[in-house]
Amino acid sequence: MRDVLYLEQIEQAEALLKPQRVEVLRQLAEPRTCTEVAARLGQTPQRVYYHVKRLVDAGLVDLVSERKVRGVHEGIYQAGARSYWLSPRLVGRIGVHRVQDELSLGYLLDLMEEVQADIASLDRTATELPSIGLSGEIHVRPENRQEFLRELQGMLQDLFTRYGGAEGDAFKLAVACYPKGDEHE
Repeated sequence: MRDVLYLEQIEQAEALLKPQRVEVLRQLAEPRTCTEVAARLGQTPQRVYYHVKRLVDAGLVDLVSERKVRGVHEGIYQAGARSYWLSPRLVGRIGVHRVQDELSLGYLLDLMEEVQADIASLDRTATELPSIGLSGEIHVRPENRQEFLRELQGMLQDLFTRYGGAEGDAFKLAVACYPKGDEHE
């Protein structure tokens, strides 16, 4: 089972984005038969098989083995990944492609889409993928915002200058700084 399956095909998203199938998929975090999943969800095995078949056809669930029970072949299925990540390209872009204003929300959304696509294209079979993720919260008074942003920009520009040569492994650095919104419950 992979950690993440990046979905770029509309058929995969359509197969996944049905509440009943998401529940079936959750049950298939461990290898199970349709009968076992049906018992856990209080549904008929036929109904569960219908959803499992759609998930298998979309490449989201794998048939991991089969067994013979009372003369009938019964499949044992497992989710293909622990997480499913939908590509923003599934919706498509409306309007101008790239926002040039680095201080706009549109630019930040474009940057996040680019980061998501870059991460999805990494070789997940590699034994080592040197990377770092960092997230934190900083409290800045309104009168200090511009100074904070200038200082952050200067620090990052210094890193780009020091390590921006053509030698060595290429790393992509993307930094997002935005006001924290209300907590969603």
